[in-house]
Amino acid sequence: MAKMTKAQREWRPGTPKKPRSTRVMFASTVLTLEAFLAIFVALALFGLKRDELAPGLILGAGAVVALVCIFTCALLKKPLGYAIGWALQLLFIFSGFLLTSMFFIGAAFAATWWYAITKGRTMDVETARRAREQAAWDAAHPQDDPDAGDAQP
Repeated sequence: MAKMTKAQREWRPGTPKKPRSTRVMFASTVLTLEAFLAIFVALALFGLKRDELAPGLILGAGAVVALVCIFTCALLKKPLGYAIGWALQLLFIFSGFLLTSMFFIGAAFAATWWYAITKGRTMDVETARRAREQAAWDAAHPQDDPDAGDAQP
């Protein structure tokens, strides 16, 4: 028999599903795209500046930044994850001193990060408000519950 997760062990029929955070989903998407960006920037720097900078340093730094982007996704349920995310945005903007086009690309990703955070938070607040209103309506109208008719013979 396969080992069950904590969520599977605690589940009971009729248990409402915990809503997922849109903010976390949006921010994770941006960070994942930035992980690819870090790899491509490292490859571009490798091709353009390998005589000025050590190739191992360039590729190693790109891999580390990509991994930090991915691991930060796991921290997005805590404020630390967002602080690291903002630090990564600054890192990408300041990488423009090594590759000039990164000033623009880093700023574009920072704007995307800001939008993901603010719009995701707004959508999470709206989802919570709708859930509260639905619960209040369900409590006020128990006869309209489609599952309520199943319990009666």
